[in-house]
Amino acid sequence: MSTSSGLANANQAPEVAAYWAERRRYLERIRKSPEVRQRFWREVAIYFARRLLWSFGFFPIFMAFWVPLVLSSFNPVVMASDLIPLLQDFVSANPEVQATTLSTVAMAWVSVGFFFLIFDFVLTPFRSPYEYEADVYMRAWEQLNHEQLPDKV
Repeated sequence: MSTSSGLANANQAPEVAAYWAERRRYLERIRKSPEVRQRFWREVAIYFARRLLWSFGFFPIFMAFWVPLVLSSFNPVVMASDLIPLLQDFVSANPEVQATTLSTVAMAWVSVGFFFLIFDFVLTPFRSPYEYEADVYMRAWEQLNHEQLPDKV
């Protein structure tokens, strides 16, 4: 590490500490606000609802239609002609076989849904409204304090 970069880091350290101290103070202040708290819980509910609907609604249904379509070389007539005998066998089977088939389909649905749910949580983490408010406030705080700081040589 060169001495010039070490001096630059030493000069920026108080500014960085002041930034994070101000951010912490602002977050403590807005956590007491009922409007932001209500928006936080609403955003949490919307986030979880979206993740659940996306993971258990879209992906299993998409895969249930996409995989047979790919296996039939994107020919829906071939796909239907392959699936109709399977559906007829299901309908004519005894109740125990039907129950086993339905439980297998349900387990496949849930396993695909949980796989994509975990994958979705990793790819799209929750963004708190508190953090958003703090980011907006700190941008304004940086602009105000940047104008007040003396120019550095």
